[in-house]
Amino acid sequence: MNTGRVKVVVAEDSILLRESVLRVLATDSGIEVVGAGTDFTSTLEVVRAARPDVLITDVRMPPTGTDEGVRLARLLRETHPETGVLVLSHYAEPAYAAGLLDGGSVGRGYLLKERIAHFDQLLNAVHVIAGGGSILDPLIMEALLAQRPQRELVDRLTAREHQVLGEIALGGSNRVVAERLALSQRAVEKHINSIFAKLGLTADPALDQRVAAVLVFLSAHER
Repeated sequence: MNTGRVKVVVAEDSILLRESVLRVLATDSGIEVVGAGTDFTSTLEVVRAARPDVLITDVRMPPTGTDEGVRLARLLRETHPETGVLVLSHYAEPAYAAGLLDGGSVGRGYLLKERIAHFDQLLNAVHVIAGGGSILDPLIMEALLAQRPQRELVDRLTAREHQVLGEIALGGSNRVVAERLALSQRAVEKHINSIFAKLGLTADPALDQRVAAVLVFLSAHER
């Protein structure tokens, strides 16, 4: 029976971290955990059986302990496109984020594991990704900016515009961004329009400008 809740599978080989994620998810009545995995193979089997809306996965798991989470996301894009993927990592590593978003940003997210302590951020990410949205940790954006070989576009952004773009990357609506940065919604709208203009993003209705603004940084990162 369809409960209307977001079905989630959690993949994490650390018992402590897995239980931490499960405890956070249990606080949201709109989320139902339907399975768990501890490595690449077991996670794939659980996803195939449970067909979740979202997979929350560690970026590194057995058998190789390298990039299993990213490889799962790539595979599921082909085999289970209806399943969104949220990768959790200790590492603010642009290459992981870029690999995750190869092929599209719909239903994909990358957060640092420290966000688990902030219940609202993790829960918000699950719902955003279940709805087809995209989430990038602000620290990933900072790392991308620090490593970008050409800074012409991003250097056009003001410090406040960087803050606004960071909140957008976390999936914040204009209202949420306004609340977090103590701005009016109209001020946020002006900043966003300025960001789009400075990054050369057109008003094409087929283009998700919010996601594209984040992906400008990813596309500029040389992997």
